[in-house]
Parts: sequence; structure tokens; C-alpha cells
Amino acid sequence: MAMGNDIEDTPESWEVVASRTPFQGAKTAVRSDQVRMPDRMVVRRDYQAHPGSVCVLALDEDQRVLVLKQFRHPVRHRLWELPAGLLDVPGENPLHAAQRELYEEAHVKAEQWHVLADFFSSPGGSDEAVRIFLARNLAEAEGKRFEVSDEEADMEIARVPLADLVTGVLAGRLGNPGLVTGVLAVTAALAGDGLDALRPALAPWPARPYEA
Repeated sequence: MAMGNDIEDTPESWEVVASRTPFQGAKTAVRSDQVRMPDRMVVRRDYQAHPGSVCVLALDEDQRVLVLKQFRHPVRHRLWELPAGLLDVPGENPLHAAQRELYEEAHVKAEQWHVLADFFSSPGGSDEAVRIFLARNLAEAEGKRFEVSDEEADMEIARVPLADLVTGVLAGRLGNPGLVTGVLAVTAALAGDGLDALRPALAPWPARPYEA
């Protein structure tokens, strides 16, 4: 029985006999691969090709989390979320992207950063990899606020006690995957070795390699 450090996801690649991209959007695409299975059968696997994303769990001195409420058309819901965004530039440093998103969406900066969690958002249908950062020692950013548009123009911003977010997740009232993962991860870290024991902000990210 595997235990402790033996539990680890491992990279693996099966032979792709053919591949095509039937749809290319502005940021993501749909890819269709013909993949050879272990029994030698070749099957089609269609999935979203995604550049990757970052989220920021910004935690203030009162144990409140900065959250945004934003309309998401595919699920027809207005969701409470963490500040987040795409890795728009191939090889982009995810920490820099996270700092940018915290500034643009909330006009906030942070002095202390750690990696909180990494996950694949929907590995059966997308190759999106997400890194959640923990940001602390928060302050309002200098200068003019970033001008938002589209869905972001209608966002609500709030600071909510961490315990209330955990309660909302467990009660089924909050369902954004970055928020769910982030608030449960930071709660586990607080109950374990503490926030300073988390990985450094520039920890390697094999799913989306970058230059520090």
C-alpha cells in the first residue's frame, strides 16, 4: 500500500498517431488526437488546449481572503473567485502573472508570496494547469486603477473571513475550482506546518516550465 511520499502524480505520454486542431480561439483551442492505447487500439481524444492559469489567494492580517464575484457564461452563474488570469505569454513566469492579476483585478500588491497548490482543472477534457499563489502583507497598489472591461467591468470585490469561505465550500454554496482548492489548501497549511513552510514563490512547475 502506497503511503506518504509514495503518493505522487507521474508524467507519462502515450503515442499520438495523428493530431489536428479543428478549432483555434483567441486564447485556447480544441485539439483532436489519435492515441494508441496499451492494448494497441487507437482511439480519438478531443480536449481543450490551454496556456495555463494562475490564481491568487490574498490573505490579509485579519484572516480574510480577497475574492471577486464574476459572471461566467458557460456555467450561467455569477461565481465568487480568487483573482486569476491566463499565462498569456509562452514561458511566462507565473509569479509575475499572478502579481499582474492581483493588481489589475483588485488594485492590490503583496510583499510575501508562496506557492499554495498546483492542479489540473479538468484533466479528462483539458490540459489546463493552474498554480495558486498565497499572497500576504497586502497593501493598495500605487497609481491609477487598471481599466477593466467585458465581464470584469461588472465584478464585485470583497474580503471574506477564511472560515466563512470554507463553510461555503463544504455547504456547496461556492464552486469555483480555484477558490475551492485555495481555501481548503490554506486551511490545511494553517493546521499543519504553517504558511511559511509552503513552497517558495519561484518553485519549479513542470506542467508549465518557465524561466525564473
